[in-house]
Amino acid sequence: MKIIRYPKREQWSEICQRPHLDMAQLMNTVNIVLNDVRKRGDEAVRHYEQCFDHAVLTSLAVTEAEIDEAETLVSEELKAAIQLAHDNIYQFHAAQKFEGKKVQTRPGVECWQKSIAIEKVGLYIPGGTAPLFSTVLMLATPAKIAGCKEIVLCTPPNSEGKVNPAILVAARTAGVSKIFKAGGVQAIGAMAYGTESVPKVFKIFGPGNQYVMAAKQQVSLGEVAIDMPAGPSEVCVLADDSANASFVAADLLSQAEHGIDSQVLFVTTSEAMLTNVQDEVERQLNLLPRKEMAKKSLDNSRFVLVESEAEMMQLSNAYAPEHLIIQTGNYEAMAEQVVNAGSVFLGKYACESAGDYASGTNHTLPTHGYATAYSGVNLDSYCRKVTFQHLTEEGIREIGHAVELMAEAEQLDAHKNAMTVRIEELT
Repeated sequence: MKIIRYPKREQWSEICQRPHLDMAQLMNTVNIVLNDVRKRGDEAVRHYEQCFDHAVLTSLAVTEAEIDEAETLVSEELKAAIQLAHDNIYQFHAAQKFEGKKVQTRPGVECWQKSIAIEKVGLYIPGGTAPLFSTVLMLATPAKIAGCKEIVLCTPPNSEGKVNPAILVAARTAGVSKIFKAGGVQAIGAMAYGTESVPKVFKIFGPGNQYVMAAKQQVSLGEVAIDMPAGPSEVCVLADDSANASFVAADLLSQAEHGIDSQVLFVTTSEAMLTNVQDEVERQLNLLPRKEMAKKSLDNSRFVLVESEAEMMQLSNAYAPEHLIIQTGNYEAMAEQVVNAGSVFLGKYACESAGDYASGTNHTLPTHGYATAYSGVNLDSYCRKVTFQHLTEEGIREIGHAVELMAEAEQLDAHKNAMTVRIEELT
């Protein structure tokens, strides 16, 4: 980790930088795989599964028998935890249902919106270094609430060609329609283009590494919509001298263990807290099974000491973190100053893990600074707002001449005429 004390404003851009890969090489690899999947379909997906996941597959589809088997492999205690998380996620997202309202903008002119679910959605669930069955709940639950007719899930199998059983249990709990054994770029390509087995979808959701992020961005240029350009995970923790150093260190490490390209940013107004958190990170790190991965992630991370709470908040907004944890005595006042963040956790007991799993909020969030412009996944992510309007004769009299004048000024005579013929019919 890099320790920075009292940085000047001109140093903030460096503090806010994320880890980068060689994008030219990355995009070249992504395009090769995507083009192959487009041309060869299932055959290409199976080829890359053998190359990258070391799985020899005769079929990509997960069968009902495999899901039934998974039910026997997951403990009743974990099933209960999955159900609890699902219920909370369902409750939170169901409250986001859109209620359209008809508006009469002028007498005889009525406009309204209707929320309509996207018919086919694709969910990408990472399953490499950590099988993220919680992401199944986060993505499939709001899709089901929204009313998506087909919910397609792709996730990488292990070398034996098996999908993690908890992923399959979560998929059944949340109401996934079809599940396929495909990971990485090849999974994104399969859902974007469609193959003999995998249906083409209209929008792809889900987190992943920088290759998955690049693949999603590439297919979004002309094939399919995506939720957001999300990549490696990150957290920013703000703490004053009232924070619990052990809690802060645990929060930082829970993020660092995601992967070697994850990043943590710790900002504090207290020199003593900075030292205590450093010590706690070192102590807790040595207890982690994934400590080598977390160590590499910490190499990308920064611990920053600033002069004031105002500066602490300003630096966080400049960073625009995926996850923001505020462990300060006045966290409610600090929360009012949040401008850029994916999801915010307030007080010493609101750890990121709560939102990752079971509090109810969604954990699929904008990373890499995209929180300046993107929201996390929510119910609206699975819907389109279609506008409607109805005009009566009175409505034509109210706005017709204005439409003619504006169309004429834009030199769009056919537009003007479409209104003129209606006006003339009324005279």
